[in-house]
Amino acid sequence: MNRDAKFLLRISILILFVIVICGYAYYQARKIIDGPQIKIDSPTNGEVFNTSFIDIKGNAQNITSISLDDRPILIDQNGNFDEKLLLPPGYTIIDMKAEDRFGRNIEKTLEVYYQAPQITATTSSSTTASSSNSQETL
Repeated sequence: MNRDAKFLLRISILILFVIVICGYAYYQARKIIDGPQIKIDSPTNGEVFNTSFIDIKGNAQNITSISLDDRPILIDQNGNFDEKLLLPPGYTIIDMKAEDRFGRNIEKTLEVYYQAPQITATTSSSTTASSSNSQETL
C-alpha cells in the first residue's frame, strides 16, 4: 500500500503542476486571446452638446493602430487617448477603429448631437431710415 500511496501522490503533484502551468500560460496569453479593446469614457452615446468643440477620452488595449473617423490618433504608454473634435451642427456619428498585431479589428461607434445656438436676425428700422436719408442728402 505504501507504494500505491507514493504513486498517487506523485501523480497528484504532476497533475497539480500541469494545472498551474496551464493557468499561468492562459494568464500570460489573455491579451492575445482577448484581442484589441477600446473603452470610451467620454462622451457617452447619444449625448447632446451645446458647444461644437468636444473631447473624446478613453483607453485602448492590445492594439497596434487606432483611428478616429479614419484619422490616426496617438495613445500614451498606458493606452489612454484624448482627442479633440469639432462637431458640425446636428447629428454626428463618431467612428473609432483599432487593430492588433494579428490583424483582428474592433470598431466602436458613438452617436452625438450638437445643438447649435439659434441666431435670430434683427433689423432696426431706424438704421435703415437713417442710411436712406444720408444717401438723399448727397
